[in-house]
Amino acid sequence: MCPPVYFAVSYSINPWMDPAVPVDRDRALAQWQRLVEAYRACGHLVELLAPVPGLPDMVFAANGASVIDGEVIVARFSSSWRSAEADHHASWHRAANPGVDSHTTRSVNEAEGDVAVLSDRVLAGFGFRTSRQAHRELADLTHRQVISLELVDPRFYHLDLALTVLDDDGDQIAYYPPAFSAESRALLATLFPDAVLASSADAYAFGLNAVSDGLHVFLPVGAVRLADALAATGYRPVPIDLSELAKGGGSVKCCTQELRCRPGRGEPEER
Repeated sequence: MCPPVYFAVSYSINPWMDPAVPVDRDRALAQWQRLVEAYRACGHLVELLAPVPGLPDMVFAANGASVIDGEVIVARFSSSWRSAEADHHASWHRAANPGVDSHTTRSVNEAEGDVAVLSDRVLAGFGFRTSRQAHRELADLTHRQVISLELVDPRFYHLDLALTVLDDDGDQIAYYPPAFSAESRALLATLFPDAVLASSADAYAFGLNAVSDGLHVFLPVGAVRLADALAATGYRPVPIDLSELAKGGGSVKCCTQELRCRPGRGEPEER
């Protein structure tokens, strides 16, 4: 995670960003800190990436790299505004895990923004940011099946705004069907018949931009119906107010890059 020390909305690269709307950076930092504290209270280790002046979106750390079975796939951003972030993520991973190879796809790949990891498969979004060609590269690098899902609503420009993994062991997910093409909706319905379906109100509140450890689901405070549905299914919702950061088009998941170790290392699979 990267603290929003330099967070600002100084440009617009998604429908949620409006440079004319003021940003309260102190409030953003306080909200982000409460998310960090919520993770730690549930027993999770939070590693920090140093913020860099001139890169206001570094707080959205999920977009910088994907770590799957210990392999680090560094982002290749679609926007020049964010492209410099990739090198900082790569440097952090080299320092944190000496000897671990990192890879960068040739095609645009916005990391966990468009990648959702299941037990032995990967769901990958395309349509606005990450290219479909990057999915093939991801499959080659991870040796996992990569299931491509087409996003069609620009408000859900990343997969992590339209779908969240609730249990990566049991392959349970929640998603918002209208964010996907008809073909991808049919595929999701076939693959995940027991998925939790989010309402429009929950999706627009960034409710699917959530992080689950298999029990606790950290999600935006405004996703009330989704929180109730998750509680009824046996999960423990942990509502977090990240309304200031939402002005940049992201919430809980966008702020969180999950570090998945190689199986068999004897370390936690998620930190």
